[in-house]
This record gives sequence, C-alpha cells and structure tokens, in this order.
Amino acid sequence: MSDESTPQPEQAGGDQTNPGDSCSASSRSADPTAIRSVAVTVDDVVAALEATLGANRSVVLRITPPFSGRMRARLHVGDEQPYEGIEPIHLDPTALVERVPSYPTADETATQLSAAEPNSKRHRETHTERLVEWRETVRSRIVDEVTVQTANGSTTVGVVPLGTQSAGDDRTP
Repeated sequence: MSDESTPQPEQAGGDQTNPGDSCSASSRSADPTAIRSVAVTVDDVVAALEATLGANRSVVLRITPPFSGRMRARLHVGDEQPYEGIEPIHLDPTALVERVPSYPTADETATQLSAAEPNSKRHRETHTERLVEWRETVRSRIVDEVTVQTANGSTTVGVVPLGTQSAGDDRTP
C-alpha cells in the first residue's frame, strides 16, 4: 500500500461529477436516487480494498453531492466528521467486488514457506507475488452494479470501471 503508484485518498470535497457529463446545474439534485451510474477507477477500488482488509483502515469510495445521472466515486479516508448540508455517499469497497478474495498476509506466506525462512528474501518475494495475484483477482471482479444505501432508501446504480481491470482489458474511455 506504500507503493508510489498507489492513488492518494481524497481528503476534501470537490466536484465529483463525471467531466464528460454535460448536466446543467438544474439537473443536479440533493436526491441520490437521481444517480444512474457511478464511475470508479479500478486502482481506487483495489487501493481502498487493500487498505480496508490489509491495514484495517476505514477507506471508502465517496460520491459527493449534488447528485446527477452520472457520478464519480473517489478514494477517501473515512472520517466521522458531521457534514453540513447533503451528505456524500460512502461506498464500501467490498460492495464493488464480486466474491472478495481473502487478503494474503505475511504470516500466511511464511506458513506456506519453510519455518526456517521468515523475513528472508524468498519470503518477501513470495509475499509480493501473492499480493500481485490478489490485486489482479480484485481487478477482474469489479461488479456491474451496486446497491447504495441513502437517507432516501436504497437505489441500484450501474458501475463504470475506469482503467485496466486485468491484463489486456483497458476500459478507460
């Protein structure tokens, strides 16, 4: 998770609508049921899930109001601060992945190797390989839709993955 290419979590609000969405201000709403689809960067989903499962941190993908038909969810470190006005929607990264694979721990890797080799170069390399495989599995399991819980009830929205989901699959528009 400390790799320099890992996307950095959003700490503050901002316009989260899809830049390609030509919605006028009048088509934006306080009602989250106006959302038809949400774009997520595959790298953000992987990073949020890895932080949640591997580092036990509260990391979500956040959709910031006002809401419109097409929205963007960005990586966000969860906080418990109260919001003024319309609350953003926090998507649990596990809801964006079908059949979330168990996160490989260093201890599990050590168990698979000889007990005489903990913290060895082989252990680090093997664990790194397991993490790469885990990330690729997560990338390949991004869901097509997600049910979002809101103050107005639940609504199901389409999920538009941005970026490479797996080797040879680039869905960036």
